Amino acid sequence: MASQAVHTRAARWRHGSRRSWTGWIFTGPFMMVFAFTLVVPLVYAGYLSLFRDQLIGGRSFAGLTNYRQALQDPMFWSSLGRVSIFLLVQVPVMLLLALLAALALDSARLRWAPLYRLSIFLPYAVPAVVASLMWGFMYGNQFGLVANIDSFFRVSIPDPFSSGLVLPAIGNIVTWEFVGYNMLIFYSALRVIPPELYEAADIDGAGAWQVVRGIKLPALRPAIVIATIFSVIGSFQLFNEPNILQPLSPDTISTYFTPNMYAYNLSFAGQEYNYSATVAIVMGVITVIIAYAVQLSGRRNER
Repeated sequence: MASQAVHTRAARWRHGSRRSWTGWIFTGPFMMVFAFTLVVPLVYAGYLSLFRDQLIGGRSFAGLTNYRQALQDPMFWSSLGRVSIFLLVQVPVMLLLALLAALALDSARLRWAPLYRLSIFLPYAVPAVVASLMWGFMYGNQFGLVANIDSFFRVSIPDPFSSGLVLPAIGNIVTWEFVGYNMLIFYSALRVIPPELYEAADIDGAGAWQVVRGIKLPALRPAIVIATIFSVIGSFQLFNEPNILQPLSPDTISTYFTPNMYAYNLSFAGQEYNYSATVAIVMGVITVIIAYAVQLSGRRNER
């Protein structure tokens, strides 16, 4: 009996081991790609941020010196403040437009709704570089659409590349690009609402606004949280649009216009790889903290 029990336990162990290895066979390729594309670059950036290259002595261990420098760097704080203003203004406007579009498409009162849905989503399919070049041409007051309107109507439209308007001009490009993406998130959440809720509201005599306020908006709350988190991350990663427009407006779009531009120019123009990695890590930590705060706030609202 004891020998039989030992054989049974051994058979179970072999079976369990085989099952565990089967799982790793399927997840192993993803884990390898994940490690080489995310974990390894993060570890290497962290390693670079702890060193400093000097003309005399070469690379030397700097500890937290680069981080102290970043926290005292006025250019870094200027770029961070700029994207923070961008986030606080552009993200609510973009999400509100996406929400209104999703509610309009879901109302079943629009004719050719699929055409409108495709038209709103289509700008998201345009690469950010192409969109920036296109809008940059329209913004040009010497050669573009603004210049043509000025000359044709003999008026003077405010320059979109002026110091007071360049950030809203970039916000307009980003909004044009991502309203359709967020609209699709909201519209997908609306389509999975159980029809029984609408039937009950109709029996109770609820109007259209009451249905939106009592059924649709509560059902959209998780989708709004997700879209907000994505938008927060995207705002702090702002790079393509100002970087493409910078040659058109070098006086108002500086090399440290956003934190990502600052890190990019530190690395590829200034050859300060160590400090560039430090700025990137600090921005990554700030982004994670704010995104997590948004997620916690969304969970509290759901409760």
